[in-house]
Amino acid sequence: MNNVNKVTEQTWRDEVFPEWGTWLNEEIDRFEVPNKKFAMWWLVNMGLWIKSDKQTNITIDLWCGTGKTTHDKSDMSPRHQWSRLTGGRKIQPNLRAQPMVINPFAIHKLDAYLVTHFHHDHIDMNVAAAILQNVKEKIPFIGPKYVVDQWIKWGVPKDRCRVVKPGDTIHIKDIEIDVTDSFDRSVLITDPDNEKIPSDGDIPDMDLRSVNYVIKTNAGTVYDAADSHFSSYFAKHGKDFDIDVAIVAYGENPVGVQDKMTSIDVLRTAENLNTKIIIPLHWDVWTNMLGDPTEIEKLWQMRREKFNYQFHPFSWLPGGKFLYPDDQNKLEYYHDRGFEDRYSHPVNLPYKSFL
Repeated sequence: MNNVNKVTEQTWRDEVFPEWGTWLNEEIDRFEVPNKKFAMWWLVNMGLWIKSDKQTNITIDLWCGTGKTTHDKSDMSPRHQWSRLTGGRKIQPNLRAQPMVINPFAIHKLDAYLVTHFHHDHIDMNVAAAILQNVKEKIPFIGPKYVVDQWIKWGVPKDRCRVVKPGDTIHIKDIEIDVTDSFDRSVLITDPDNEKIPSDGDIPDMDLRSVNYVIKTNAGTVYDAADSHFSSYFAKHGKDFDIDVAIVAYGENPVGVQDKMTSIDVLRTAENLNTKIIIPLHWDVWTNMLGDPTEIEKLWQMRREKFNYQFHPFSWLPGGKFLYPDDQNKLEYYHDRGFEDRYSHPVNLPYKSFL
């Protein structure tokens, strides 16, 4: 665009959105995972991409949507989970705080698409459409019953969907995925759009609504706790599985709300799961629940000697890559700073003291 008179709102959107373009898509496609290693990329919120050393690709809870975009929204219904929890009706000011780091319509190499539960920031019609349109292989859509029901309602072919529940095991090429219990109490008071509204006295079945995943690769195991709150039953999962990296949902809960793990919950979860590394996600995306993972690290520093912690936290950034086991001792991620080719050509300066 070289003329201001040709610029429109649509040309502006086409030029700047998604903010990262296909940069991350290209990085994932071009990165060859070495033998006995696995790679992960954080796709914002709880979105996760895992690639094995056999170059098998799975993505979990990839979401490319948004939060509030206008003040002119109606109040929450009495059946909304936050209405049920707080007794409030005003819409929550949850604006999206992170850019779109991946373009779902530029995904061409994928072996399975997994979703943990049906909350709108974990399941996405745009992602489902992009996979159906652009991934040539008829890869499976995997999730609990309520997730699959949503996909089918959107038009995803039923034969592409697989309903899973705790106790199931799935094989995606060289990756084994064990389905485990979820501890997401928020999803229990979330009513999907349906004709029948349950009474407050109804006791929902968690296994139909939400699950956790244990992803086993040739190089190590990842436990994805999705939006689970802290549960002492994590200790059972820590006995059942040999976990190298655990992914949990952390954030700053507004007054009267218990939705994300707190910093102490993150440490307790790591200890119960007997993991080597705990990675908090979800703290990044909502303006009204932004967390600070350095708080977790400071609390870990305070407690590690007293309780003989055998794990450490890792502070990630959206769009960042984590390579295991290479990055297993890192405490904090930072994006590539560039300029590695400095002084590979003559500098062009009037005098050296300019520097």
